[in-house]
Amino acid sequence: MKILVPVKRVIDYNVKPRVKLDGTGVDLANVKMSMNPFDEIAVEEAIRLKEKGVATEIVAVSIGVAKAQETLRTALAMGADRAILVQTDDEVEPLAVAKILKAIVDEEQPDLVILGKQAIDDDSNQTGQMLAALTGRPQGTFANKLEVEGDAATVTREVDGGLETVKLALPAIITTDLRLNEPRYASLPNIMKAKSKPLANKTPADYGVDTAARLQTLKVSEPPKRSAGVKVADVDELVAKLKSMGVAA
Repeated sequence: MKILVPVKRVIDYNVKPRVKLDGTGVDLANVKMSMNPFDEIAVEEAIRLKEKGVATEIVAVSIGVAKAQETLRTALAMGADRAILVQTDDEVEPLAVAKILKAIVDEEQPDLVILGKQAIDDDSNQTGQMLAALTGRPQGTFANKLEVEGDAATVTREVDGGLETVKLALPAIITTDLRLNEPRYASLPNIMKAKSKPLANKTPADYGVDTAARLQTLKVSEPPKRSAGVKVADVDELVAKLKSMGVAA
């Protein structure tokens, strides 16, 4: 079984993003970047399937700038076998990402595509669903448990009312939620080995995909700051404050 794992280079989740002074976007200058946390979970799940003997090959793929090679090397150090970088300096929107991934799926013919449910930079939560639609494959989104047996995958997914279990015929598309697993740290020997693992460089044009923007960002701004709270001396004053704010006592 071959597993394809798309990964994205994003601002490290420990870093507080800064908005550009002109409000046109997020300032990425001299900011620590890392693999999208949901994608790390996807890589870990693929590795666990390989360790169980379910999978035989893991292919990591990233779409972005040349420095996304670092993200792919991280995936290789964790345990992926080879990687593909689709290099572009454009800001690629979810639909274009899904189209490129669809072309790679057609070329690689993986039995499973496991990717994060969303990226923490744009929070679009669209690529996995779009890829499933383009490829005509069944999808299991927001997975917090995945079991593969024979030609089917059973996914326990998080929904508003609790948990839902679905069974998918392979090949299929899976998107990962936070509670699926805890990603491992890459060991130093594996980091060194990752340098010699195959990493192919491609472009969107190689897959016949136009990455021209179809969405326009009008303005980016920071969330409003919370106003300071007010201390009250007793319950009566609290009730009076609530009434003055139009809140029923």
